[in-house]
Amino acid sequence: MLYLLGLSYGAVHLMMAALGIDWSKTSVYRAVQAAAERLPGLKRSQLTRDSPTPAIGADLTSVKCNGKWLPIGVIVDPLSGIVLSIDRLSGEDAQTLQGWIAPIADQLGARVLVSDDADAFKQVADHCGLEQQVCKSHVVRNTEELITTLTQAILAGTDASLAALSIEPAQAVADLQHLQALIHSRKPEEQTELQALYERYAAAPAPKPGSSVCLAYRLRNLYLDRWNLWPRLTFYRTWKDRQGNPWLDGTNNADERAIGWWVKERYRSMRGYKREQSALNVSRLIAYCGNHLAQGLDLATLIA
Repeated sequence: MLYLLGLSYGAVHLMMAALGIDWSKTSVYRAVQAAAERLPGLKRSQLTRDSPTPAIGADLTSVKCNGKWLPIGVIVDPLSGIVLSIDRLSGEDAQTLQGWIAPIADQLGARVLVSDDADAFKQVADHCGLEQQVCKSHVVRNTEELITTLTQAILAGTDASLAALSIEPAQAVADLQHLQALIHSRKPEEQTELQALYERYAAAPAPKPGSSVCLAYRLRNLYLDRWNLWPRLTFYRTWKDRQGNPWLDGTNNADERAIGWWVKERYRSMRGYKREQSALNVSRLIAYCGNHLAQGLDLATLIA
């Protein structure tokens, strides 16, 4: 438990020696790995079937192992924040993510996938027949950055593509401001307004091979993407429990907290892992303890 509280293997050895317990650094390492191997959960083959959840949150991170970055996938219950599974992945493509997420969603009876805005997660949700909530924080932040960049490009007045569509610069700036208002209100019924914005720029020509993308076409693609994204971005507005209360907050914060607390925080004090299995074991063990603490057990009970 001293290791889980932030001490290194060597520091635990020194602490135990000060208490008169002859426990080598290697013994500490073996004890941690053995404890992690005995975990009853957080493994794809050992997820409990008697704890169904209507939604799962999935996200990716990476840790350095023998000088190479190792992808780690974390799945949580976005309603409670409890970590359900931590797995090492061979990649971050849609096929790999589907092979990871689909069995867990099926075993837990989940109907909703909460994730960031990555296309790979959208493909997984569609292929598995899951509703999806993309993280509103990611989308708002990315959209605002694009709005700032495109507004500056419009005001620079060096691109003639808007004039070719008979769109005045003032209109283009107003459209971006309208998008900014929509991206903050996020009402399901506002999807038609995004459609109207897209249709104003729909005739913008795609770039020819080897040429740069014109401003009008960049605006076209932005409005098209947000129009198509809208049902996934506003899903949390309509998904209610039996009492009519919203179940989701529209973010993937539960997964990001799990990664920060149970994977990255302990990893920051290290110089990397030597074995892939050690990276998995340590993350699972810390998350397992975190799950129990989140459910109300005090530290003494957990150690016992």
